Amino acid sequence: MTAFRDFLMRFRPAGSPGPAATMGVPADRSADLAAELDPVLSCLGQAETEAQQIREAAAQVAEQNRRAAADKAAEIVGLARTRAREVRMESAANTYGLAKTEAAECLAESERKAVLLKRRAQHRMASLVEHALADIGQISASAVHAGEHAEGRSRWERNGSRG
Repeated sequence: MTAFRDFLMRFRPAGSPGPAATMGVPADRSADLAAELDPVLSCLGQAETEAQQIREAAAQVAEQNRRAAADKAAEIVGLARTRAREVRMESAANTYGLAKTEAAECLAESERKAVLLKRRAQHRMASLVEHALADIGQISASAVHAGEHAEGRSRWERNGSRG
């Protein structure tokens, strides 16, 4: 009986049929691959260097832009603070002027009302004085008339007091 190995030897690859080939140096696959990839890898190195330079330039431009923006922002804030002081002063002056005008108008209105009130008081005073004098005259007349009825003495003398 044949061994299993002998059986497999039957299927061993054999050279292609035909005349014998010339003798040559065996091919160096790793050198071929290196020769094929060297130009690509050298371009990749250049691209990587360019990319690094672009990143550095972009970082410098970004820093310059940031500084310029910060300077511009500081300038705007300074101008805004200065302008805010001016606006506050203008606003205070306007408010003071308005308050002063309003106070003057209020004072003028109060004076007009006071004049009207004095006129009304003087007009009414004359009639009130007339009524008061008339009432005093009536009271005096009735007191004199009442005193005649009380035995010739006044009402106060009747109570024990002297007038």
